[in-house]
Amino acid sequence: MIIAVASGKGGTGKTTVAVNLALVLEKVDFFDSDVEEPNAHLFLKPDIKITSEVAVPVPVIDAGNCTGCGKCAEVCAYHALAVIPHPGKKSQVLVFPHLCHACGACSLLCPAGAIREEARNIGVIEEGECGNIRFLHGKMNVGEVLSPTIIRRLKGKVRPDAVTIIDAPPGTSCPVVAAIRGVDFCVLVTEPTPFGLHDLTLAVDVVRQMKIPFGVVINRAGLGNDAAEDYCRAEKIPVLAKILFDREIAVRYSTGDTLADKSPEMAKIFTELYQNICQVKNEADRCS
Repeated sequence: MIIAVASGKGGTGKTTVAVNLALVLEKVDFFDSDVEEPNAHLFLKPDIKITSEVAVPVPVIDAGNCTGCGKCAEVCAYHALAVIPHPGKKSQVLVFPHLCHACGACSLLCPAGAIREEARNIGVIEEGECGNIRFLHGKMNVGEVLSPTIIRRLKGKVRPDAVTIIDAPPGTSCPVVAAIRGVDFCVLVTEPTPFGLHDLTLAVDVVRQMKIPFGVVINRAGLGNDAAEDYCRAEKIPVLAKILFDREIAVRYSTGDTLADKSPEMAKIFTELYQNICQVKNEADRCS
């Protein structure tokens, strides 16, 4: 089973839930897909054994063969190519590599065959181990924008026969959709604050449109109000677990420490969380 842990906003405790859920399972694959700012490794402290580059093909213009017809810029949906006219001379084609989404349309449709592709590195995928946890995360180069590309390459290493935890990026934009697409279950982590509730409703809309079974974990319960829990009740969304607002948890988090392997009480919460995930998933399967 592939379980994604997501949230409508950052700072809800999504990575805390994902990491400690992995720690209570006997054997698990852990994927940190927040490739812009991965931080699960700060808690799991894996021994990285393999590093592989992620590259995308970008167009290179052969000025000698280019006729300046502009077909490449016409077919590019991301405006990564621009044709600059020169009166009395052949037009010049400019390439903006950071806008290129590596679709290949320009090189395929160039009537003069004047476009070839070269690989451009946008990040890396690192693989390692942490006890009985197989750990992988992606790291995007500073200034790059193609995080969904790295996330898809990262998810290409998911083993179909393994229990997999995917720590998704925060929010509800394209990287989140890339991370949770095709998973078996999604855990949405929220907090009992007005911002937490607002962004939870956005995340719920996303997973419902993608038809992914899901449930909610309320982190820092007791800090704010009961609006998030009332919303879940009204929308018939299962609350899988509640983690109380506790100074000791905050202290452990701030020092890069984990919870489930140090506290029997916390281990019980995350064990029951996994049991509730399985129960809700099985009920969803029976209803589908």
